[in-house]
Amino acid sequence: MNIHEYQGKEILSSFGVRIQRGIVAHNAKGAVDAAKELTEQTGTGWHVIKAQVHAGGRGKGGGVKLAKNLKEVEEIAGKMIGMNLVTKQTSAEGKKVHQILVAEDVYYPGDSEPEEYYMSVLLNRATGRNMIMYSTEGGMDIEAVAENTPELIFTEEIDPTVGIMPFQARRIAFNLGLSGASFKEMTKFVLALYTAYDKSDSSLFEINPVLKTSDDKILAVDAKVTLDDNALYRHKNYLEMRDIREENPVEVEAKKVGLNYVDLDGNVGCMVNGAGLAMATMDLIKQAGGEPANFLDVGGTADAKRVEEAFRLILKDDNVKAILINIFGGIVRCDRVAQGIVDAYKNMGDTIKVPIIVRLQGTNADIAKELIDNSGLDVQSAIEFQEAADKVQAVLA
Repeated sequence: MNIHEYQGKEILSSFGVRIQRGIVAHNAKGAVDAAKELTEQTGTGWHVIKAQVHAGGRGKGGGVKLAKNLKEVEEIAGKMIGMNLVTKQTSAEGKKVHQILVAEDVYYPGDSEPEEYYMSVLLNRATGRNMIMYSTEGGMDIEAVAENTPELIFTEEIDPTVGIMPFQARRIAFNLGLSGASFKEMTKFVLALYTAYDKSDSSLFEINPVLKTSDDKILAVDAKVTLDDNALYRHKNYLEMRDIREENPVEVEAKKVGLNYVDLDGNVGCMVNGAGLAMATMDLIKQAGGEPANFLDVGGTADAKRVEEAFRLILKDDNVKAILINIFGGIVRCDRVAQGIVDAYKNMGDTIKVPIIVRLQGTNADIAKELIDNSGLDVQSAIEFQEAADKVQAVLA
């Protein structure tokens, strides 16, 4: 589950990570009030106005602005709230900005120049261990840094049996070129950051940039946090951070009815039971010359109601030109699934206007094929994988 920057910073702060302080506002007046409150708390006269959307690259898209007085705070907030913010990580339409974060200016003058670093905590799937990835090139696209100057990317793997050790935090601070007070500050920052990641059951913490201020403080200026959905039962308070306005509405609807659905950009809808079979089915569609329009796992109870819900979700996508249903009857009998498909098709009347190919294998597959073939509906049955692929290819031709 993705959360907003201000929510990620709340989690970081709760574990002792120093952050750039800020207050959320939902309109221009609220932004001015937030700026006044921040000035009282921090003494800052300048404020950073940040659009709160689930997408990176906000600065380049106009979603991060500096306001030097209250009038500018009001003007910037008024224009930013309600705008459609387009970045590299959004669609061409962008994402609507419903709220902003009014944050303190932390790039104040002092004894030294502020410096920006990149830091993230995530799972290294190759080794099965968490790792901290970091670089001196903060504030930039880390992908471009990795491609053009990979020697500037460092990693520190964490042994799960002992957790992060102080010497590892010191090594990170050393590799970032720090010394003196900032070295000690970074060591504390890294230890607290990893603790926050571990204890919050997150799958990603990305801080870009981590800032060394002109007076050697280390703090998180940004926070991209992804929480592990499977661990949310341990963090009921984090569930309240979910913002469904930022999510695909079809995926939200699917979750409500208990279906595992991921929207894609293809032209062939998929309805499958089991994640592994779903992945194989998507490969099958590609080989047949099509593109999968979705990942949809109906689970082990593919009855008429569940199949009907799945049909409705798939058909919300106008790009779908055909639907491939691929069911393995292990726990659930194929004939029961076939009857569910027939009943759902009849219930939906003329709503279904695209060809449907059904492949059922497993328990009572022969009975299921007979049910489909004798239904009188515009549904084609298949037994083998290749047969299903050929039929998908034929309807797309």
